[in-house]
Amino acid sequence: MTDRDYTQAMDQTRIDAADLPAALPPLSANQLRVTDNLAQLLEILPPPLHTAFDGDDMTHGLIEIVLDLGRDAEARFSDGRVVWLREGTSVTVEDIDYVTARVGAFGKDNRAGIERTLHRISAIRNRQGRVIGLTCRVGRAVYGTIDIIRDIVESGKSILMLGRPGRGKTTKLREVARVLSDEFKKRVVIVDTSNEIAGDGDIPHPAIGHARRMQVTTPEDQHAVMIEAVENHMPEVVVIDEIGVEQEAFAARTIAERGVQLVGTAHGNSLENLLMNPTLSDLVGGIQAVTLSDDEAKRRGTQKTVLERKAPPTFDVIIEIMEVDKLAIHHDVTKTVDRMLRGGQPRPEIRVRNASGQVEVVQKSDLEAVRPSARDRTASLFEEREDGDARGGYRPERADESARTNGFATAAPETPAGGRTLPATVRLFPYGVSRSRLERAIRALRASALIVGNVKDADAIIALKANYRKEPAKLQEGISRNIPTYVIKSNTYVQIETVLREIFRMPQELTEEDQAVQQAEEAIEELLSEENRGLNSLELPPQNSFLRRLQHQIAESRNLVSESIGNEPNRRVRISRP
Repeated sequence: MTDRDYTQAMDQTRIDAADLPAALPPLSANQLRVTDNLAQLLEILPPPLHTAFDGDDMTHGLIEIVLDLGRDAEARFSDGRVVWLREGTSVTVEDIDYVTARVGAFGKDNRAGIERTLHRISAIRNRQGRVIGLTCRVGRAVYGTIDIIRDIVESGKSILMLGRPGRGKTTKLREVARVLSDEFKKRVVIVDTSNEIAGDGDIPHPAIGHARRMQVTTPEDQHAVMIEAVENHMPEVVVIDEIGVEQEAFAARTIAERGVQLVGTAHGNSLENLLMNPTLSDLVGGIQAVTLSDDEAKRRGTQKTVLERKAPPTFDVIIEIMEVDKLAIHHDVTKTVDRMLRGGQPRPEIRVRNASGQVEVVQKSDLEAVRPSARDRTASLFEEREDGDARGGYRPERADESARTNGFATAAPETPAGGRTLPATVRLFPYGVSRSRLERAIRALRASALIVGNVKDADAIIALKANYRKEPAKLQEGISRNIPTYVIKSNTYVQIETVLREIFRMPQELTEEDQAVQQAEEAIEELLSEENRGLNSLELPPQNSFLRRLQHQIAESRNLVSESIGNEPNRRVRISRP
């Protein structure tokens, strides 16, 4: 089949797919199912089995075909039907060999496929290695299947999907890759262990859009290919299916720490399953037993030995796929895990797609209900108040007159009465500020902002404190143009996010963990600055054992010495030069 013939066949399949029966899950107006030429799967079957599928009632809603040696062949459907094919005539060795000769080579995971399709053929072997059973699963791409979580996908957060087999996890991964690569023009790399996401063969299926696919030689090498994808191909997004072993969990953490958006699935039905899984619990921060002091245990009202999270979660959002069109979404994995470890029950947001194809929120998350979402805040930033002032308007002060807030100071020359009103999309000029961290913060807050490379095009400037003090020519030019200038003390993600919240008038929502991290980072920057060469150590404010541990890790990552001093509740971290 030539590429032209294949494209025409795919187009015809898209047209025919619009008339699928009610046996399959309903599609919204924005969805379109592509069955990827079901005829190609039926062609690999022995002729007597192939002819059994004549008629629409034997093809619509087909999920898989099961061939087991010595048993009747089965066809299984999405509505629960099981139809025995060629009833009374068992599957023979010749039938098995007929199919295996017409599919790709089986890998170590006992999976094969049909080139340039999404169909998956899985083998069952006897003790001598001979194939004695086959599961021929129909592969489908569903365009629009992620409309129920599109806002989360667009946010740039790392997403982990959980759910039982057959709930559509891989289908959603495939659509995520297409949307991010085609519509958002991001560099997307798929680590495709068993060719299930992008199909069999060297040419990936068109359902993944312009995403690139890296194949994995053996399942044991999946974690190495994940790291290779980041090191060699500079992706903005990595898509991975079925994270199942400790090495893959570690590789996922490494990818997330490099600022790459990670979208994947893992073995497990719910967040609780994942948390109790010693192999994969690292994906949500891991668990460790901590012995508290008497005073701390009394203050918390708990036993002396408690469970705490070891580290920040690898994934920002966890989605439990309860049914094909019913999802439970944990928007803040950090807070959810901490609550569960303290004996609380999570209350995720539950979304469903109703019979008419509309997405509804049937239960709001108690972690999200107390404040508007980032999207809502961004949408309302520039609405007019009753007094006529725009919410986006910023009335800057001079740096020497402004008060410090959360580690940064705002600065700009005087402006006309009423202040300078920023436009709906703010153009930001970073000077000495990490561009990658600024982009990450813009995505996380869903701020309506663009980064520009020329101060003349900017509506606001974000500058590092050291650069502001020197007041180079570029910064002076911005000040002379009455452009509001925001100064941060150090180039950390927390401070960059904080200044963006100030620009867009978003509420400052630093958690205790964020504050502890910020304190450690600021102390390290001060200790390592050229101005403080004679300073040998700095003490941080008192914190509990978990937050002190985070501060120790930050100091260690910067090759500094840290120790805990003092007694509870005033025990604190001291950071020193080596």
